[in-house]
Amino acid sequence: MSDESRPTPAQTPVAAVIPAAGRGVRLGPGAPKALRALNGTPMLIHAIRALAVSRHVGLVIVVAPPEGVAEVKSLLDAYALPGGAPGGGRGSTDFLVVPGGETRQESVRLGLAALPPEYGVVLVHDAARPLVPVDTVDAVVEAVRDGAPAVVPALPLADTVKEVEPAAAPGDPEPVLATPDRARLRAVQTPQGFDRATLVRAHETVTGDVTDDASMVERLGLTVVTVPGHEEAFKVTRPLDLVLAEAVLARRRLNDGF
Repeated sequence: MSDESRPTPAQTPVAAVIPAAGRGVRLGPGAPKALRALNGTPMLIHAIRALAVSRHVGLVIVVAPPEGVAEVKSLLDAYALPGGAPGGGRGSTDFLVVPGGETRQESVRLGLAALPPEYGVVLVHDAARPLVPVDTVDAVVEAVRDGAPAVVPALPLADTVKEVEPAAAPGDPEPVLATPDRARLRAVQTPQGFDRATLVRAHETVTGDVTDDASMVERLGLTVVTVPGHEEAFKVTRPLDLVLAEAVLARRRLNDGF
């Protein structure tokens, strides 16, 4: 591609990968976490909408359980989304469903492998964060386009945090080792945003347990920056989170007609 035809940073196409192949055992038995309903609509659909309404996101890749690809494709066909059906073609956002792997890291890698070459900015978003506001999505994208190799939305902690010696058995008392300075701590959310080449290199290089994709970039020795997160971008992990998410949706319907 010539310099004249290469997109400027502000025009670099953006794709999002949503790993949704997990079972979500902490929510209890039933459908995979991403397919649990909020206000009658699967969490996955809420998460896809949250990304697709961004003016920046041109492609959303959903990484589904290998046995559930057809079901997820049917879901995307069944719900009105801000773009097109799987494969694209109707609007400004295209959609693609690919089979995932045994781990979240493997699923993200498979999503990256399905990305067309023109997408230079990649968002990775938890399907279990269905209510992230579009302003948060846009802020992450804009920070990557401004030159950051990796960007995470984050919130200051409201609670004091203790470092402890883990108990030998669940429920046993745990000795406190230290009290970190809360002013230097942040709770990290998604979508996390990356320069595509950086994220690909992280997945090719970093092995072992990681809790998020930004941690992999940190292990490359690169700087990860934060942008303000949002309290509604919480992760739906336990039954009480479902109740809170329903309450947020009810408030949005009253205030915004959403």
